[in-house]
Amino acid sequence: MDLELLDEETWRARAAAHAARVDAFLAPHLARREARVKHPVHDFLFTYYSQRPAQLRRWHPGYGVGLTGDASAYASLKGYAGTDGAVTVSEEYVASTRPLLTSLHTLLSATASRPANLACFGLHEWAMVYRLTEEQTRHADWPLRLGAEGTDQVVESHRIGCSHFDAFRFFTEPARGLNTLSPASDDRPAFEQPGCLHAGMDLYKHAFRLTPMICSDLVADCFELALDIRVLDMRAAPYDLSGLGLEPVRIETPEGKQEYAAAQRRFAERGAPLRQRLITACKRLLTVGAVDA
Repeated sequence: MDLELLDEETWRARAAAHAARVDAFLAPHLARREARVKHPVHDFLFTYYSQRPAQLRRWHPGYGVGLTGDASAYASLKGYAGTDGAVTVSEEYVASTRPLLTSLHTLLSATASRPANLACFGLHEWAMVYRLTEEQTRHADWPLRLGAEGTDQVVESHRIGCSHFDAFRFFTEPARGLNTLSPASDDRPAFEQPGCLHAGMDLYKHAFRLTPMICSDLVADCFELALDIRVLDMRAAPYDLSGLGLEPVRIETPEGKQEYAAAQRRFAERGAPLRQRLITACKRLLTVGAVDA
């Protein structure tokens, strides 16, 4: 392997810049966690996804980059090894992740190959509270804009076509039969499409699962996209979040549908190059340790 060597001053500066970048998002979350205050929008990226704040904050250079100088803090991390006077992600570690790389490459490539579907209107969040009382909803501290009966009427008067399993699996039992699709955990490549908000947010999950093999700059790019998508996701949800300064996207109206679809299109366009960067990274990493037939 030909290493790109970074001197200590350079890589420490990059690590500090990364930490400062994500601290702008981490600091409010950590303050809320210390105060035991829940946030129905922003907590999602730290509770639903498994990467801890400290892991997001740690910068990694990615495979093929060696850190010179005192890189002992990296030498002890999983996936790293010393070679040629530097610390770097090892070929052995990359080769050991081949099943993950293969599955992610397949999923991301399949998703990228499809046109964006912009007609779901965020109804997955409505289906998650269908026929529940307000006290039974996931965010019971926040009222439903239309009340329980009005929310149910929106679900019943729309065609629901949720393609993302990790959204579909949270539908209430009465709502599951209303979905025109039946995505499962083992057939994601057959369903996921780039207009889906959850598929866009999941780029962050796919990126951090590739840590430390990809540069943390890409992870942070995907994190910022996921955070912005989550705001739209909850603005279009049935909850009244005006107390957080979030005006609703009223997807139950023609104007709200247009607003949602336009925002969804922008996020699909913004996510496309990030998805391609992840596909390219997977393809490159799959060549490490490969044996020619």
